Amino acid sequence: MTTQTSPTFRALGVPQRIVDALAADGKHHAFPIQADTLADTLAGRDVLGRGRTGSGKTLAFSIPMVARLGTRLAGGGRRPGRPLGLVLAPTRELATQIATTLEPLAKAYGLTTTTIFGGVSQSRQVAALNAGVDIVVACPGRLEDLMQQRHVRLDAVEITVLDEADHMADLGFLPGVTRILAATPEDGQRMLFSATLDNGVGKLVTRFLHGPKQHEVDEIDTPVATMTHHLLGSPDAAAKKALVRALASGTGRRILFLRTKHHAKRLARDLTAAGIPAVDLHGNLSQPARDRNLAAFAAGTVRVLVATDVAARGVHVDDVELVVHVDPPAEHKAYLHRSGRTARAGKDGDVVTLVLPEQEREVAALMRKAGITAAVQRVTPASEPVVALVGEAAAYVAPTATAVSAAQPSRPQGSQPRRSRRPGRTAPAAQASRQRVRQDGPHEAGARPDRAAAPRTAGRRATRHQGR
Repeated sequence: MTTQTSPTFRALGVPQRIVDALAADGKHHAFPIQADTLADTLAGRDVLGRGRTGSGKTLAFSIPMVARLGTRLAGGGRRPGRPLGLVLAPTRELATQIATTLEPLAKAYGLTTTTIFGGVSQSRQVAALNAGVDIVVACPGRLEDLMQQRHVRLDAVEITVLDEADHMADLGFLPGVTRILAATPEDGQRMLFSATLDNGVGKLVTRFLHGPKQHEVDEIDTPVATMTHHLLGSPDAAAKKALVRALASGTGRRILFLRTKHHAKRLARDLTAAGIPAVDLHGNLSQPARDRNLAAFAAGTVRVLVATDVAARGVHVDDVELVVHVDPPAEHKAYLHRSGRTARAGKDGDVVTLVLPEQEREVAALMRKAGITAAVQRVTPASEPVVALVGEAAAYVAPTATAVSAAQPSRPQGSQPRRSRRPGRTAPAAQASRQRVRQDGPHEAGARPDRAAAPRTAGRRATRHQGR
């Protein structure tokens, strides 16, 4: 949280060009994680920062990266495929948002940035690398692919940042991250940000950070003081459905979390058909569809985002006033990460968990582990607590064919449309054809957060050959 008593960026030694770029975006005072780390990061020291999402970590590493690459480490022309700065992120959404934060700061010094992640064609990314780029924001999977194809080398990297390291560990990315970090110069500056040091993250710190200065702000296991938690009970699935529709009907932004992609798609479609514009966000969407839906939510074109846990970390949209756990998460860290989409940067926010009778014991245990004290309230859409959470009801928006189709499932990139059997074609022949499609077609874009759809074998051989 920033206040008038928080130190200004200028007082913390941030170069004037960056101070001006931050001021243009309305940022004058530093968050605690920024105030704590900037003295060390601007001086080129390795830093281990521990703090929850929404604590201001992105600026905490973006400012020193741009400041140092634009001044002390500046010099020489750009070299194709050899960036000077590298930021690793676990998901495409987080990588995109980091790049959005970095870009205006980098422009102040004439530095260029690009993103590298899977789910989209690599041609644009390769073109950006070949043109020469100063700072790369990447997900590990696609970056390793491009390294193996020799489109990018990391031997000129001066500053490396690893963001959301614990999430990378949860996704199984640490072996790839280890190989990537090992490809950067030993004497470069390294910054690692993580909510915890579990699941091998501590080993990365020991191996790759040299005498790091450790800073800790707002641990993930600590509830946010400005966040209010509510447990709302429904007697059955039908009553719960009516309650979800009521909670989605307010004028402010709200995010509804579900466990499965199928249910997220269906709920977004049903809300849109009921006159409540909604978009979905989950792993089955192609990258352009994910970008389009998130942009619509951020711009306010739609006010309801229906998401799986793909949005629980790294998606930062200002002024989300309500988070609804339509399906309670499996464990308390997921609850806190989901809930962290509201009450960010010191602002107030409400978090609702919907509870069926058979879920009460499970949810009670979840709340204990999360450090939350809240009792189940049995409500209907007309109950006072629900009306207060909804606030002003938004006007009905008549669904259009375009709006409804936008909430429909998006075919994963590279997947094949279903075809009817041709007249006279035998069943074995059709089955063999389908088998070839399964074997040759690219993987689903959302199967892993940053993996690209795998090119066909022949194409990959040709690309690698050209890279050599």
